[in-house]
Amino acid sequence: MSSLGKMIKQAARLQQQIEQVQAQLAQRTVEASSGGGAVKVVARCDGTLVSLKIDPQAVDPADVTLLEDMILSAVNQALTQARDLANAEMAKVTSGFSIPGLM
Repeated sequence: MSSLGKMIKQAARLQQQIEQVQAQLAQRTVEASSGGGAVKVVARCDGTLVSLKIDPQAVDPADVTLLEDMILSAVNQALTQARDLANAEMAKVTSGFSIPGLM
């Protein structure tokens, strides 16, 4: 039974570490841009968007599709960077073990 108790203590310690990393990641941000900087997006590493900036010169009423594409590109880049950073930080805590549903 002592090995079971040890395992439970390790799991509790791991859970604490995961919660700490998640709290830290919620404060960290990444930035991505597209269109040569015409669209800039800042995202938190918890997967939320912080800001979206659009250069007024990028707004062309005749070509809204281009602006939409630049926005989507920048948002997707920022979210990918945030997810990659979060996964890397979590891998440090979990020693590379994949825990389903964690991130």
